[in-house]
Amino acid sequence: MKASHLQHKFEQVRSNKLFELFVIAVILFSALLVGAKTYDMPSTVNQVTNVLDWLISAFFLIEITIRFLGERNKLDFFKSFWNWFDTLIVLVSLLPMENSDTALIARLVRVFRVLRMISIIPELRILLVSLMKALPQLGYVMLLMFIIFYIYAAIGSTLFEDINPKLWGDITISLLTLFRVMTFEDWTDVMYETMEVYPLSWFYYLSFIFFTAFAFLNMVIGIVVNVMEEENAKAYREAHKDEPTINDIAAHLKRLEQKIDGMQRKE
Repeated sequence: MKASHLQHKFEQVRSNKLFELFVIAVILFSALLVGAKTYDMPSTVNQVTNVLDWLISAFFLIEITIRFLGERNKLDFFKSFWNWFDTLIVLVSLLPMENSDTALIARLVRVFRVLRMISIIPELRILLVSLMKALPQLGYVMLLMFIIFYIYAAIGSTLFEDINPKLWGDITISLLTLFRVMTFEDWTDVMYETMEVYPLSWFYYLSFIFFTAFAFLNMVIGIVVNVMEEENAKAYREAHKDEPTINDIAAHLKRLEQKIDGMQRKE
């Protein structure tokens, strides 16, 4: 009875919204603490931040322990990728920071503790999973974009090399120049320079911007949004899988009608 009572308590704490909000607040404070350490501070303040850092690490260790003990089937805890992710970050963040060969690794891991926000907030998990699932489709879009880049870079290197070798000297430099044009980083300066020799070269730049910055960007957004809609629908079905559907209700009503008809016939 005592073990089952403790199990129930751990389950309540783990599923408590206030506890989740407090964990998120600690993660945010940990991120601010990491940022504060990049400034030059007095030794006393550094000592305080080190103490706070260890307290945060201890809290994360307690929090992951509560989540583990709150799992009815302990093996189910390790079936989740996010539980493995959180456990790894928590354990590695316990490495000593000062006067150790692992100090650099420990500092880097403390930065990645911010990523725990993804494992705690379901909406962030959906965003990340959607992005990962969209990568195969995005790969084909990126391949097509590279082909467009390569064709325009070859044309630019051929036509504009004599105008400005620093921007169009070879195809690799031309690719960098075109990336500058696509991101609108002073691209008009590049265009006006070539228009002095080739007045119609504006068509080269505008068509390139249309294909890359507009058309392909919208394709990428469309793919990601489509995958996100599928993941949201999947999450909704999982969250409401125990709720009866319209078909279930209709079947239940039909069974009730059959029972009522049977009772009336017996009367």
